[in-house]
Amino acid sequence: MLHPPTPRAAPNPPVPPLPLPELYSRVERHVPPFEWRILADDIAAILKLKREKNAVILAHNYQTPDIYHTVADIVGDSLALAREAVRTDAEVIVLAGVHFMAETAKLLNPEKTVLIPDLEAGCSLASSITAEDVRLMRARHPGVPIVTYVNTSAAVKAESDICCTSGNAKKIVEGLGVPKVIMLPDEYLARNIAAQTEVEIIAWMGHCEVHERFTADDIRDLRATHPGVTVLAHPECPPEVVAECDFTGSTAAMADYVGQRRPSRVVLLTECSMRRRSIGESSVQPKASMRSTERRAPSAISGGTVTSWLIVSRARRIFGKVMRFMCGHRLQGRTKSRSGYCSATLSLIEHSVSSTTRLGRRCPT
Repeated sequence: MLHPPTPRAAPNPPVPPLPLPELYSRVERHVPPFEWRILADDIAAILKLKREKNAVILAHNYQTPDIYHTVADIVGDSLALAREAVRTDAEVIVLAGVHFMAETAKLLNPEKTVLIPDLEAGCSLASSITAEDVRLMRARHPGVPIVTYVNTSAAVKAESDICCTSGNAKKIVEGLGVPKVIMLPDEYLARNIAAQTEVEIIAWMGHCEVHERFTADDIRDLRATHPGVTVLAHPECPPEVVAECDFTGSTAAMADYVGQRRPSRVVLLTECSMRRRSIGESSVQPKASMRSTERRAPSAISGGTVTSWLIVSRARRIFGKVMRFMCGHRLQGRTKSRSGYCSATLSLIEHSVSSTTRLGRRCPT
């Protein structure tokens, strides 16, 4: 008995070309094509709105590659963004970072509109101290100058004598020409600077919720597993961790180290998005958490390719917030610090959770 011939499967329709191919070439190692098709419309709309509103987007090094490489006009660490905020001619500054960065941009540009996509984008260091705490420290140590890390609110900065970043902290401390200073709020940054100078440093007990997780045992285990690996740490890490590393510096300094020295294998002890910032420079393994990273991608450290963990829904929320800001769909309001020293004009929109969860660990924005 003859059987009817098996019908041939219909040929697959041709795949349409990717939108914005020039921009996609900047992030193709981090964003898969299907995800790019979802993001492309938002990216195009943001670029259009930037032109219409005479706006500039300043993005911190910790931002994800879809923001960092496609819509941001200026990128860098907190010091670089503060400097560039003053130089820009744009009427609107969109700060893709945390709250204290937007406050700083507003203080330096009082006549401009400064927007932050999410008022809940905070910093554990900034939350660890208040203006009242600074006054208490000054009362306990009269005459001792207070050096305040930039990762603080404007109210705390206003109670201080001088501010610093992780990149210039030693220079600031020694430049005061005094035998003793108070350094706020990061205990580990203060202790790491104290190890490099003769100046006595009185520290506050604030910690970064990411950098405090790393331990010296983590580094030793890593070196035993991957001989010859180069380990870079942010100075907000504990001193015993810094002592085990090959280099310590700000996010900008770490990126420069990777770009200039081009180590074959490198680990960054800092926020998870920094590996995307540096992946074009070398083979970089992110270390938002050593244990979770080793479970997720044990071979990525030497493979030259690191899996992108960007969550599409989170990216769409971020882009949506930026667009709503720039379209003007926002509630205008003024936020004032508790001590009354700073008044920053910010815009408030509905917000949602702005963090992702990877293997049960929180990865801050």
